[in-house]
Amino acid sequence: MPISNPRKRPICVARSFLKEELSQAVSRLESLTEQGIRLPFEVLASLLQRCGDTRSLKQGKWIHRHLKITGFKKTPNTLLSNHLIGMYMKCGKPVDACKVFDKMHFRNLYSWNNMISGYVKSGMLTRARVVFDGMPERDVVSWNTMVIGYAQSGNLNEALWFYRELRRSGIKYNEFSFAGILTACVKSRELQLNRQAHGQVLVAGFLSNVVLSCSIIDAYAKCGQMESAKRCFDEMVVKDVHIWTTLISGYAKVGDMESANELFTKMPEKNPVSWTALIAGYVRQGSGDHALNLFRKMIALRVKPEQFTFSSCLCASASTASLRHGKEIHGYMIRTYVVPNAIVISSLIDMYSKSGSLETSEVVFNRYGDKQDCVLWNTMISALAHHGLGHKALRMLDDMIKIRVRPNRTTLVVILSACSHSGLVEEGVRWFDSMTVDYGIVPDQEHYACLIDLLGRAGCFKELMSRIEKMPFKPDEHIWNAILGVSRIHGNVELGKKAAEELIRLDPESSAPYILLSSIHADHGNWESVEKLRGIMKKRRVNKEKALSWIGIGEKVETFTVSDGWHHPRKEEIYSLLHNLAALMEEEEEGSRT
Repeated sequence: MPISNPRKRPICVARSFLKEELSQAVSRLESLTEQGIRLPFEVLASLLQRCGDTRSLKQGKWIHRHLKITGFKKTPNTLLSNHLIGMYMKCGKPVDACKVFDKMHFRNLYSWNNMISGYVKSGMLTRARVVFDGMPERDVVSWNTMVIGYAQSGNLNEALWFYRELRRSGIKYNEFSFAGILTACVKSRELQLNRQAHGQVLVAGFLSNVVLSCSIIDAYAKCGQMESAKRCFDEMVVKDVHIWTTLISGYAKVGDMESANELFTKMPEKNPVSWTALIAGYVRQGSGDHALNLFRKMIALRVKPEQFTFSSCLCASASTASLRHGKEIHGYMIRTYVVPNAIVISSLIDMYSKSGSLETSEVVFNRYGDKQDCVLWNTMISALAHHGLGHKALRMLDDMIKIRVRPNRTTLVVILSACSHSGLVEEGVRWFDSMTVDYGIVPDQEHYACLIDLLGRAGCFKELMSRIEKMPFKPDEHIWNAILGVSRIHGNVELGKKAAEELIRLDPESSAPYILLSSIHADHGNWESVEKLRGIMKKRRVNKEKALSWIGIGEKVETFTVSDGWHHPRKEEIYSLLHNLAALMEEEEEGSRT
């Protein structure tokens, strides 16, 4: 029943509501209704704002119910309607927000923008577009929201279209107008587009905006244009920790760890993301020992690692097969009550597997994580494949399907790998053929490369060639690498030569095809061809990638390459020991003769 005296608003009651806890304030609304007291619209709007910010849907619905009881249903207030829309959108209830919007007698620009923003944040861009098209008038917020929405969803063409239309509309743009287009630049990695956006931000006078400059640097880094990124960085007067981290991450991703480390050292303030960016860079470059040393320094300085820090460091431990370091990281997580996400759990499984402790991998898989997460199953199947346990991997795939976890494209890759390493040709081919029919997974180049490896290892060259001929696309480096690998196993010179030629054509600077083809010729005693290939490599300046070996001594992992010779920091100690060993061997040999 509507309250007869809407003007009865004790100021002390309203003030107490603003100070109280949300749940306590909402629970008092019913008693106010019984007393015939209606709170000011501003107070109710503030309560709805708090409900939305804290995602308190239950309390928000109570306030909505209170409004209906007190007469809001007959004469909905625009201010309260807008706050109801905002509350429902923030709580993930766009349908309820839409009901409020449809019942509004008067909608202002904020009402329309509120609906568009809510739909965009919910990922409902089609609905947002319908609301946008129905607007009687638009402002810069309306356009900016659509640009950002499409850019974040990866629909770059639509984002660009809305941005251009905004510039043509005559509406005065602001700093936020560039946020969406720069997001599109970062995602598209189109250098020309980024240069145009950079130029427009410069002309508009917004380069002092740290967020926009950070996006420009990130976009240049994503395009591999580190000189442009560094130039933009150097021109900035104010640099926050995010700017520094973005540039460090850019250098790390292009493999320039020297520049990344130099910047990191100069950073006036570091945060966990900065440390993680450098650690991840070393992991990508195969320098697991550097990554682990950084992690130790990070812990010593009491910097709290993030989830991605743990996954990167566990990858570093896996790359160096360092079980002790992996256990230390795992132990630290347990001691500090870290609840690992799916990626970290997968990294733990992978680390234990590659360090030779498959049983512990299985313990981690069984103890942690959501068993409905396909990533965990894929990692465990991959670990079994790595240890040549193809039958067990197939049983695990069956278990995964029984609990209704749907396989994805990675599942097909790891199960084909498991079958290949265990010689399970029929099972692998059957799964390859059934994945499209049963699960809608269309095989790509990587899947075909795994299938070729499976058939090639088993010597099924006739079926292998048949599958290649029926492929819906031309072979890429994955497939030619697989063909070259199996050609070496079975000494198929002609097929190996063709695969190597294709790989060299695709990537002339890669040493792998030259070396594998050279090995095939060497296995057949064709030393003339081996020398010829070496001459070609020398002429084209193709250098063989350095192989690494390592050994854990005490707290340190010592890494060695072929060219370390006179550059290793402990060379004198190493060569002294080698000379002593050689002398002992000579003495023993002389003793055996006499």
